[in-house]
Amino acid sequence: MGSHSLPAVGMLETASVVHFSGLYLDGVEARNSKADQEPTSTSEHAHNQPFVIGVAGGAAAGKTTVCDMIIDQLHDQRVILVSQDSFYHDLTQDELTRVNEYNFDHPDAFDTEQLLSVMEQLKHGQSVDIRKYDFKSYKHSTSPARRVNPSDVIILEGILIFHDPRVRDLMNMKIFVDTDPDVRLARRIRRDTVDKARDISSVLDQYSKFVKPAFDDFILPTKKYADIIIPRGGDNHVAIDLIVQHIRTKLGQHDLCKIYPNLYVIQSTFQIRGMHTLIRDSQTTKHDFVFYADRLIRLVVEHGLGHLPFTEKQVITPTGSVYTGVDFCKRLCGVSIIRSGESMENALRACCKGVKIGKILIHREGDNGKQLIYEKLPNDISQRNVLLLDPILGTGNSAVKAISLLIKKGVPESNIIFLNLISAPQGVHVVCQQFPRIKIVTSEIESGLNKDFRVIPGMGEFGDRYFGTDDDNHHA
Repeated sequence: MGSHSLPAVGMLETASVVHFSGLYLDGVEARNSKADQEPTSTSEHAHNQPFVIGVAGGAAAGKTTVCDMIIDQLHDQRVILVSQDSFYHDLTQDELTRVNEYNFDHPDAFDTEQLLSVMEQLKHGQSVDIRKYDFKSYKHSTSPARRVNPSDVIILEGILIFHDPRVRDLMNMKIFVDTDPDVRLARRIRRDTVDKARDISSVLDQYSKFVKPAFDDFILPTKKYADIIIPRGGDNHVAIDLIVQHIRTKLGQHDLCKIYPNLYVIQSTFQIRGMHTLIRDSQTTKHDFVFYADRLIRLVVEHGLGHLPFTEKQVITPTGSVYTGVDFCKRLCGVSIIRSGESMENALRACCKGVKIGKILIHREGDNGKQLIYEKLPNDISQRNVLLLDPILGTGNSAVKAISLLIKKGVPESNIIFLNLISAPQGVHVVCQQFPRIKIVTSEIESGLNKDFRVIPGMGEFGDRYFGTDDDNHHA
């Protein structure tokens, strides 16, 4: 497992799992299907939800070190660490008499129900008391419990935290620390002989009887659930730095998503971050800008289509079997905000054969994007679901004008899905507060707007770069 480590070169690779500095981030989808359903919670309830990070891996893999490094770098956030070790079952008197035969690495060794109860209380803004587990008496300590208060970020650490799907579903990000088994064994021998005063033979006996089989049977199979895989654990400083950057990006998105349940940010991977890096680079050629912008646009469009209503449909397969699936929404159209929005039309046409596309032109200068210049929309647009297309959501003024026009034309607010590549928080606030029933789908939340109301870090004038009308030679 330690052989996967790669040199820190080349950020973007075309593969299902992206490698960087020995770090792997799997292109997984949103953590559960509820994200694609109509939100039922109030924004106040959603605002109280912390960002939960799971850190799993074998014993002595370096999970605690990774957690400590993440916590240290997130010093400006309220972060708490919850360890699965605190939720071991107390051993009975019978189990204590043959403690050497007890498997502490088996899922049944943990009180998962108690762990779920604690996590639910923390997620709902309640303080909890977590008792310390004493590995000398193999029972929870009688000393005062650790009081844990609600926080912005919860890091849940343990060898088997990915094993139970109910625990996995609590997590916004899942990290697996993947350390070579020889390294883990050496660390375990050092730890158990020094800290627990055990002899080497008993440590090796327990390892061969319980630790290694449990890792192979229960821990390693959960690696497939990880969003991020870190080889070499806490020794991989480059990977930790990347993860912290990634977490900070997700926290910025998460804060807005907690406030506005109608805001959807597509699941970020380092593949997506790599494409963002390329299209944001001022030195990227027009050809490369268009290529990677098109790829990102396609992802946003596909995600947006997932929020359209579907009906159940049964078909007969070539084997004569019945397949129960869904039928696509047929009452659909796209509306692009000229001219940048026109860059998103091809992706929509590629996904929806023969889709109708309308156009809206809004004057963006002088009056801060509020003057409607031109519109050409399908006559029956009030009967359709509308995908509103504009790659940049900045101040939100143009979006408000376009959405107001659609509503004036009879389109129900809940039938509008606004698709863009990047969104400034100011624009999200403006649109979501004025139109709480529309959906916004974006690929990244920006830092904000500068004094000229330009999105930062942004990617410049999207239309100029995409259509090749930029005066700079390096975009030609």
